[in-house]
Amino acid sequence: MEGNSPCASCKLLRRRCTKDCIFAPYFPSDDPHKFSIVHKIFGASNVSKMLQELPVHQRADAVSSLVYEATARTKDPVYGCVGAISYLQNQVSQLQMQLAVAQTEILCAQMQQEPPMAEQPVEAYDNNLTGMPQLMNNASSSNLAQDQLKREFLWT
Repeated sequence: MEGNSPCASCKLLRRRCTKDCIFAPYFPSDDPHKFSIVHKIFGASNVSKMLQELPVHQRADAVSSLVYEATARTKDPVYGCVGAISYLQNQVSQLQMQLAVAQTEILCAQMQQEPPMAEQPVEAYDNNLTGMPQLMNNASSSNLAQDQLKREFLWT
């Protein structure tokens, strides 16, 4: 209890705030909305029981979590904070995919800027390969390498 003013919970519940009120340190009288939203979602009795079961040094974090969860539950009654977490995970996944695409594009641009290897005529190797398929020229083989790198990079 701060001075003569009762804490937000005692004010809302219309009861006398004692010096050993479990809510007083965490729900000050100048922020009544904080307790009202937690009370609406979890109930004062349940919050009191939760706080009493926790060590004193963990209670502030627990109240902070309860306020966050209660706020999320009022904004999204079905999913609550799980909906927010799911939304953020999807956003991270999309950004990772965009990053992979951008890295692949950079790799392709770097490969295209490399000077091509000197082309050597197929005839220099063997003139008797007229029935065999011709060796690929460097341009098409580098495109093949780029395609393989793109596929490999996207799945890593």
